[in-house]
Amino acid sequence: MLAYIWAEASNHVIGQNGKLPWHLPDDMQFFKDQTINHQILAGKRTYDSFGRPLPKRKNLVLTHFPQSDFPAGVKVFKTIDEFLQYAKGYPNEVIFVVGGTSVFKELLPYVDYLYRTSINHEFNGDVRMIDIDYSQFELEQQVPGKVDKNNVYPHTFDVFKRKK
Repeated sequence: MLAYIWAEASNHVIGQNGKLPWHLPDDMQFFKDQTINHQILAGKRTYDSFGRPLPKRKNLVLTHFPQSDFPAGVKVFKTIDEFLQYAKGYPNEVIFVVGGTSVFKELLPYVDYLYRTSINHEFNGDVRMIDIDYSQFELEQQVPGKVDKNNVYPHTFDVFKRKK
């Protein structure tokens, strides 16, 4: 099963200069809680933005760069088809797609779940989330995030499931 997981501002911004344009520890904890002990797939730029393989996850990267450019334990796919063939070997396991936009765009027909953090604030950014036809999904869960001195932007955690 494939699931997207991302945070998005109200103006659909998801990145600025290879980083998140906000500081929201509640969302970082949500991301960690959802993806820990799972596989995560990232494009090369998204993977690079982490600074290292994320711990307690199997890190997968979609790129044309050779496997030798990555630390041991990181699995590299050169094409979407190669990744999809791999994913078929894990039919009962959720593989989280964490970005970037080209990976989101290419895998949209195959995604089963959407884990979206909606941030009720506009940010400047150079990367926006792809358009998703939400009529193909149903909202399964919506939980308000905590707002406090460390999490100053109102946000919700939304989980959608693709309609059959």
